[in-house]
Amino acid sequence: MEQDLHVRDRVGVQDFVLLENHTSETEFIENLQKRSKEELIYTYIGSVLVSVNPYKNLPIYGSDYVEKYRNVNFYELPPHVFALTDTALRSLRGELVNQCILISGESGAGKTEASKKVLQFIAATTRKKASLETVKDKLLQSNPVLEAFGNAKTNRNDNSSRFGKYMDVEFDFTGDPTGGHIINYLLEKSRVVFQAKGERNFHIFYQLLAGADDALLEKLSLKRDPNQYVYLKQGESSKVSGVDDAESFKIVRDALRVMEIGDEEQEALFLLLSVIIHLGNIEFASGEGDRARINNPVLVSTIAKEVKGEVDVEIVFLFDKFFKLLQCPEDKLVKALLNKTIEARDDVVVSPMGRDEAVKARDALSKSVYERMFTWLVQRLNRSLQSAVEVKKKIVLGILDIYGFEIFQSNSFEQLCINYCNEKLQQLFIELTLKSEQDEYRREGIAWEPVTYFDNKIICDLIEEKHKGIISIMDEECLVPGEANDKTFLNKMDKLLSDHPHYLSHAKGDNKTKKTIEREEFRLLHYAGEVTYNVKGFLEKNNDLLYRDLKDAMISSSNPITKDVFTSSELNSKKRPDTAASQFKTSLARLVEILISKEPSYIRCIKPNDVKKPGLFETGIVTHQVKYLGLMENLRVRRAGFAYRRPYEGFLNRYKSLCPETWPHPKGDPKSAVQTLVNHLKYGENDYCMGLTKIFIRLPKTLFETEDAFQKRKNVLASMIQAKYKGILQRRKYLIIRARIIRVQAMIRRFVAKRRADKRRWAVQVIRQFVNGFMKRNEPLNSANEKFLGFVRFHYLMRLTKQLPKSAMDKSWPDAPGSCQEANNLLQSMYMKWMVGRYCKNIAPARKRQFELKVLAEAVFKNNKKSYQGSISKWFIDCRLSTEQQGPFRSTFEVNVKSQGETILYSAPVKKFDRHGYKERERYLALTKSAVYLLDAKDCKIKHRLTFSDITGITVTNSQDNLIVVRIPEDDKKDKGDLILECQSLIEALTWIVDTCNKRDIIRFESATSLTHHIAKGKPGTIEITHGGPVTGISKGKNGHLMVAAS
Repeated sequence: MEQDLHVRDRVGVQDFVLLENHTSETEFIENLQKRSKEELIYTYIGSVLVSVNPYKNLPIYGSDYVEKYRNVNFYELPPHVFALTDTALRSLRGELVNQCILISGESGAGKTEASKKVLQFIAATTRKKASLETVKDKLLQSNPVLEAFGNAKTNRNDNSSRFGKYMDVEFDFTGDPTGGHIINYLLEKSRVVFQAKGERNFHIFYQLLAGADDALLEKLSLKRDPNQYVYLKQGESSKVSGVDDAESFKIVRDALRVMEIGDEEQEALFLLLSVIIHLGNIEFASGEGDRARINNPVLVSTIAKEVKGEVDVEIVFLFDKFFKLLQCPEDKLVKALLNKTIEARDDVVVSPMGRDEAVKARDALSKSVYERMFTWLVQRLNRSLQSAVEVKKKIVLGILDIYGFEIFQSNSFEQLCINYCNEKLQQLFIELTLKSEQDEYRREGIAWEPVTYFDNKIICDLIEEKHKGIISIMDEECLVPGEANDKTFLNKMDKLLSDHPHYLSHAKGDNKTKKTIEREEFRLLHYAGEVTYNVKGFLEKNNDLLYRDLKDAMISSSNPITKDVFTSSELNSKKRPDTAASQFKTSLARLVEILISKEPSYIRCIKPNDVKKPGLFETGIVTHQVKYLGLMENLRVRRAGFAYRRPYEGFLNRYKSLCPETWPHPKGDPKSAVQTLVNHLKYGENDYCMGLTKIFIRLPKTLFETEDAFQKRKNVLASMIQAKYKGILQRRKYLIIRARIIRVQAMIRRFVAKRRADKRRWAVQVIRQFVNGFMKRNEPLNSANEKFLGFVRFHYLMRLTKQLPKSAMDKSWPDAPGSCQEANNLLQSMYMKWMVGRYCKNIAPARKRQFELKVLAEAVFKNNKKSYQGSISKWFIDCRLSTEQQGPFRSTFEVNVKSQGETILYSAPVKKFDRHGYKERERYLALTKSAVYLLDAKDCKIKHRLTFSDITGITVTNSQDNLIVVRIPEDDKKDKGDLILECQSLIEALTWIVDTCNKRDIIRFESATSLTHHIAKGKPGTIEITHGGPVTGISKGKNGHLMVAAS
């Protein structure tokens, strides 16, 4: 434990008793938070283990950790659940003393996982024998079964235990496990019929629906969707994140087989589960005289005679299957669901139930069947766990996994029972802790100092005292004939408990208190804090009665499990059964007796947050749990006298280096040596006490100062040892190396001289060959110049690799020696082809299309049109319309063209000149695969549509102007005469047209100073072309001709 004290500022202390201010709850929480942040989830309070749920898997439970903690002193290694389990096992095997491990904490704190780790360690540390392996398998496999039937998803925990469990693992005198026994407490059976939002029913229901094969589901008349069943869908959360219910069902079935529960018994279990599921889907309504009736009257002929109404075929089918599953007479069950039998002295009265009462009776039946089935299952597991060999002397290790203190927004009967249980265990915990401390002080001969602590016996008496306690008052109200209800129960408590300091209610409180307690609530001041309980449903839950008729129906069932759990003796017995609270009180008293008879160990589980998120530590939530787990109370008891105690041998072995008289070999016995040591360390008279076998240190500060001094001393000792050891090693090495050097030097000198002579001879030969090759370098390749030319070629190629052109456009190429000229030419040609090929492969499709259009434009216009040179540097685009022009163009023209199956390839604004008068008009030129369109620029209406067959040619000048004359046959009746256009992007537009119609000869170039064009009826028009004027453009001349001014 002392080994990590020097890093306590970062990771905290491993034992809370070493806190400087042990009464400070803030320091307690900060220490927990430090350790949780470093993923150190375990901390001690003396022999008590505090565990913080990390909400993720940590690599600290493998076989290596099992071996690490096996047979090791409790404080030798960091805190761990394996350390606590190993200590209990060694006490059990060595001293033959019964042990028990008490695991407590609220839902989601990791109690179930802690109990699994305890069983894992037990199984891993026992001998490997075939008979033992069977026992160990049964102990481990009981967990999946109990989790499936007793655990459920809640808003706080995806695998919350909804029952208390005490398991005895039985050992023989050799320390090997021989069997086990399980006791269950207070199953939360109300969950069978109701779940809060975000929660779900017990796991087994969903596992059955998800994992059973189709044949089994058909036999049980079930479907896979849980949302079809009332009892399974109320929480609106039928799935658990990260959990495969189908796979879990397989694990449960395998575990049941390991526990020797065969297929017949499993089928009976599943039949009862399906009965409960179907019971939830029975619907009741109010009939004549407010009598309950089933909404499906034609279930069987008996029901049809008793109830009138319409037939619901679907529910009839449900009931037919239901009776078949339950295997009891249909008329008896239907009658039991609708009526109740009341015995008054010698009279027996059958009374019909109202709708609400029938619903309650149905739910009571479901809860009772599940509770008794669960009890049967536990008993069946116990039968399987029972030792096959009679053991005369057996010892046990008990594991108690019990619910922690609960404080909800609304607390009811279940919370009262759970908190009462925690009060009793806290009382036992403090008593046993005090007793353990007193025993140790007595053994060591140290005077015991009385400890002041809160004794919660007053609260236990408030709940359990005969004739005066809450349970007794509640039981009396349940026996009162007439109108006894939850309100009268509260009134009676107000009357009998009005003077009790730990009881408050609305009637008893002052004005300030009345604002925080409703009229139907009462408040108990528990050791863990105030809890307000709502009395609604207290008497009903305490009575926990099942009507005689329903018991009778269950007794008549042929299901083997119901035969075991519903017996005819219940009907014959006139004794009123014990109430739920009395039963729980009795079982709790038996549990306390069991725990007192054993040597206890404790695991206190804490959850760091409510959202199940790793790494999140919420101080408020943890503080609340620390309070109700009584950890501060336990720490005060543990620290009442001395914070630290250690056997003399262990203390001396660790700290003997701090005193010259005890280092390195202490003189005398360990106790006297320790006395010498503490005198040297100048401990105060009240700082420590010497027991028979241990030293007791009162304050953590004293231990911390000792540990800090030891850490500094370790550095000094390490330096001294290192210096001495290094000196010895270096002297040895020096002598060995010196002798070797003397021998090696002579050999090396000879070797070096010989190698130098060989190298010179070789160099002379190489130089001679090189000079000879240089002289004959221009001769054909021969043996004389072969190496020289090879050298020249190599260096030429190496130089060439660094001077290669980086681009296909770079035509430069390095010079080459004469002997490499031919290769140089071939390499240049091959490299340039490769560069060009690589360049072409990397061209994007859009860029490639541009090049194709540019090549086509060159073929058509180069040397034919002066304006061609100006278009070379500009990329062609497929639309020259502005943003404002594109709006109407697309909404009017493009939609119409698309509807005809055409696609617009190119569009641009042009000017069109009338054939008569040459009036200028704004138009849009649009090109498709089959035609050229001219549109009115104002409304985008089609003015001309010319297919490529309608165009006989397109005439342009070879000057630098924008004139286009589209030649149309004279006999064309739609377009009378040639079209005269001015286009600013003439090269681009005509290239698109030529590319689309695939006719290069459609373009005709004119170099004359005038052109003629056709007007209607064969009349010609004249276009005059002038050059070199100050103004360029197209306009009508004074002579009536169209004038084109070209630059």
